[in-house]
This record gives sequence, C-alpha cells and structure tokens, in this order.
Amino acid sequence: MGRDDAVALCTAGFALLPLGDIEDAAALIERTLALNANLAWAWLFSGWVKVSLGQPEVAIEHIARAMRLSPHDPQIFNMHAATACAHFVAGRYAEAWSRANMAVRERSNYLLATCVAAASGALTGRPSEAERAMARVRQLDSGLRLSNLKHLFPFHRSEDFAKFDEAMRKAGLPE
Repeated sequence: MGRDDAVALCTAGFALLPLGDIEDAAALIERTLALNANLAWAWLFSGWVKVSLGQPEVAIEHIARAMRLSPHDPQIFNMHAATACAHFVAGRYAEAWSRANMAVRERSNYLLATCVAAASGALTGRPSEAERAMARVRQLDSGLRLSNLKHLFPFHRSEDFAKFDEAMRKAGLPE
C-alpha cells in the first residue's frame, strides 16, 4: 500500500530507522524524494538516515534543504537536532553544541538533543554547560545509563556510537 504516496513512504522509512533497518529506511526515503523532491520531511528524515550511516556532510545538506523548504515547520526543533547530530558525527563539537541548544530552546523536553548538548559540551571544554545539560537529561529520563544508551539513537557505525558513549561518560552519565 502507498507505493506512490510520498508521505506514507517517508513515514515508513523513518519508522524503520530506530529499528536498525537503515538500508530499507534509506531506500524508502530515496523513493520518496524521487516522487516528491519538495517534501521537507523527506529531506529531514533523509538527513537522519545519513547521520545514522555516518555521512554527516550529506546529512547537513539534506537537513538544510528541509529548512529552506519549510523554515517555519513545527519540526524545526528536529531539524536542529539532526544537524547537531551530524556535526557531532563530523567531530565539530562546538557546532553540535550550538545546534543542540537551538533544538532544546524549541523543544525543552527533547532527550536526544539534550544528550547531544551534554556530550558536545563535554568535548568542547564546557564542563558547566555539559553538567547542566546532563542534569536535564537525568530529569527527562532518570533511567538512562551508558548501558542502555545505544537505544537512544541507531548509530550504524560503531565508531560513531563509541564517540557518543565516551562523550556521555565524560558529561557524567552513569554506568
């Protein structure tokens, strides 16, 4: 069903991402973009997939296109968070910290963005900001630990997750 419905394909592709089915997610979203290159959410979701695959530069381009197509989108917080994650994967922690904080200003209860703010703050030598963000992480999800951090975002490349895990450890996330 919905083989030619760009919104359905896009949504299905994004739903597969947290399940770890990144290749199928990418294929569905690519099909979406072939059907409707003006669907902002498809560009955003494509950006998330590219972050997962460890392609931060492509992710940033796709997310920027989503923002140009829909600059007042209710999902702007998600666009900032995806861009923050892409910068984190690229090793640009100051940019990741800035974008994560933009996402948190738009949506104060966004756990992933708050985690990226904490991790990036820890890696950019902003211990007080990292500590403040980690305190907020603990408020949002008191059960989050290094042992279950992998469930927060589906990094496809182990080195990307290892970097995030170490940054969260440095920011103060308990075992």
